[in-house]
Amino acid sequence: MPTRIKLIDGQFSLVEDPYTHVSDDQDLPRGDLIISLTRFQNEGERLLSEGRAVGVRLEPAEEVEVLAYDLARLAVVAVAFPKFNDGRGYTAARLLRERYDFKGEIRAVGDVLREQAGFMVRVGIDAFEPADGSTPEQWAHAAHRQRHVYQRAADLRTPAFAERE
Repeated sequence: MPTRIKLIDGQFSLVEDPYTHVSDDQDLPRGDLIISLTRFQNEGERLLSEGRAVGVRLEPAEEVEVLAYDLARLAVVAVAFPKFNDGRGYTAARLLRERYDFKGEIRAVGDVLREQAGFMVRVGIDAFEPADGSTPEQWAHAAHRQRHVYQRAADLRTPAFAERE
């Protein structure tokens, strides 16, 4: 079974991944799935009624708002980072956590590098499929590299200006 790095109670761990990523042209296997937004819009109701745990892969050009009414029924939103320098996934993750109060797993997929760990955790991403083969220990080190933060975010760390008070 494939694995992913998961942030659980502040600790990075390597855990088994029960989900199968399925592209739009593949047949649907049994079990829990992560599918595209388009496929979810076409087949999501049926899959959810079958009792499956369903996740949606959100591409950078797709708007989070489209999922607003379905978020309570989704187990995972896999936010795609097709290139390390495409930051739209950060906005999507932060909207999911802060505006829509999504309690499920927000997973970073694609060109996910550990140098981005701190920023990804700050916006609410709690699962990672690293492109660079890094370990949970390396992710923990990268995520906590910066002692101070300068603005409030989904991770609820105290900003430097508030620490001074």
